[in-house]
Parts: sequence; C-alpha cells; structure tokens
Amino acid sequence: MRASAFVFSAVMTVTAMISNVADATDTLRVRLDWSPWGDQVPFHLAVKKGWYAKQGLNVQLEDGNGSVSTVQIVGNGDYDLGHASLATMAIARSKGLQVKAVAGFIRQNDIGLMIGKDTGVNSPKDLKGKKLTFTAGSLETPFLDRFISAGGLTRDDLELTNVDAANKGTLYMSGRVDGAFSSAPFMQPIFDRQRPTKTIKFSDYGLEFPSFGLFATEATIAAKRDQIRKFASVTAGAWQYILNGHEAEGVQAIMEARPQAKLDAQVLLDQIKILRGLVSTPATAGKPMGIMAEADWAKAIDTLQQGKLMGHVEAPGAYYTNEFIDEKLVKEIADGGN
Repeated sequence: MRASAFVFSAVMTVTAMISNVADATDTLRVRLDWSPWGDQVPFHLAVKKGWYAKQGLNVQLEDGNGSVSTVQIVGNGDYDLGHASLATMAIARSKGLQVKAVAGFIRQNDIGLMIGKDTGVNSPKDLKGKKLTFTAGSLETPFLDRFISAGGLTRDDLELTNVDAANKGTLYMSGRVDGAFSSAPFMQPIFDRQRPTKTIKFSDYGLEFPSFGLFATEATIAAKRDQIRKFASVTAGAWQYILNGHEAEGVQAIMEARPQAKLDAQVLLDQIKILRGLVSTPATAGKPMGIMAEADWAKAIDTLQQGKLMGHVEAPGAYYTNEFIDEKLVKEIADGGN
C-alpha cells in the first residue's frame, strides 16, 4: 500500500509539474499602449468571446502608460508581447533594443493637428498667426517644422506652446489655443465633446510611419512562436470582426472589462470610426488585417531618419515579420469564430 501510495503521489507530482509548465508556456502577458480606449477593443472582445481560450491561450492584458514605456518594458523582457506605436518600436530597435513587429493593425500614421472647426484652418498654409500646442518628447515634435513648412511657414509665423500631455486637452478645449498636435483617433472624439474639431493628418504631408500593432523581443519570438501566431491572428481577426459591423459589441466588451475606467461608449465608437480610416495603406489594401508591407516600412524608416530619431538603420525586413499572421485563422475569427 505504501509503495502504491508513493507511486501515485509521484505520478501526481509529475503531472502537476507538467501542467504548470504547459500553463506557463500558454500564458501570454501583454502590455497595452495606454489606458483603455478604442484601439484596445479587439483584445477585450477576443477575451470575452473565448477566442484566445479556444486556441489554448491564457491571455493577461495590462493597461499601459504610453508607447515609449510599453516598448521599453516589453523590450526588457517583463512581458511577452506589447501593443504600441510601431514607429516607437522601430526607433527603440535602432538604438539596440531587440524588438520586432509581428502584426500591424493601424497601418497609417495616427498623428495630426486637431484644430477647431471655427478657425478656418484647412491646411498648414492657413496656420499663420494661430496658437498651437504640442508636447516635447512626443512623436509629433520632431516633425513640427516639416509639417509647418508644408504651408510655406516657419515657427516664427505662429505661436507654439509646449505643455505636458495631461494639460494639452484642457488648454485646447478651453479655447486658449486654436489647435493641438496629438494622436487623432485618441484625442479628437474627446475634444469633439466640448469643441467641434477636425484633424489635419501628418500622413497627408509625407510624414508616413505605422501606428499601432503588436511586437515582441527576438528572444520571445523564438521561444513562443506558436502562441504568438495564435494571439496575433486572433487579434487581427477580432479587429476585422469589429470593423465588419460589430463595433457596439466590441465597445460593450471593453466597458465590461474595464468598469473602473468609466468609459464613454460614444467616444469609443468615434475612436473606432477614426481608426477605421487608418487601417490600410495603398500597399496593404486588400490584404488581411495584421499584414505589413515592406514599402510602408521603407517609407517609415526614411521619415524617422529625417526626424533624426534613428540610430543604427537596418533594412525594412529587420523591423517586422508577417509570418505570425495565419490568414485562415484571421478569417475564421472575422467571420465570428465558429
């Protein structure tokens, strides 16, 4: 009896060890870009509908504090994947952080000048004498002069005020400045609630680089290839499912997952509406969600170099890979995950 009990105990111990290893392997810790907003809806919807779980994944989502922070923390190995600005990721890679994009969702530049509809401004040439605010250290800053010069102007032709990100919205919505540089899909729906706003996009003036997507370290990519493939593909499919007319369902999922954030459903819907217009580029038109194009990355590297943001520059293919987008799985999820 004692021998049988010992054998049984040993078997159970080994089984538990194997189970724990499997759980560790299939658990993915994901750091998001910011506090909850529209670009995070697909993650929470995929959790709610069990799409990750169906693929054997235990996904742990953690809100972020900006793309720079997320890139650094994931690059240090504290998380398996990050969701952030892929331009920020590329800059970090050029400076020695071994990270690479594995899926691109918002493939156009999200940055622009949000300007009051009552200002009469429709392009950079209309900015003479206007008061604008920006945040030093944000991704918009290195490109301000090039954007302004597209209208034949210089900084001396307008008034630029540097404020921290937390105060930018207050200054703009109070009417003390005419416009604010920031992420259009994030900020414009918030601004619109108090001041009718439109956006002049940086990308319309040759400032092209990718916005939000997934990335991981080279080491994690090598160690968790199958899990990353499933996670990236399910998330891409969730994005497409939402854009296929299920925006409200997605909004409900993130509001249920993050009740403490006191999110506004209409703001989230408006954020998704703006993000929809930034999903594809000419090089990715008609391609599955998540797929990135070498031509887009070549333009991005050139733009970031012109902004004097890059360290060691590599060929475009060093910054991204499409091997983790399973087109069949993306379509399955986009069609409802059945």
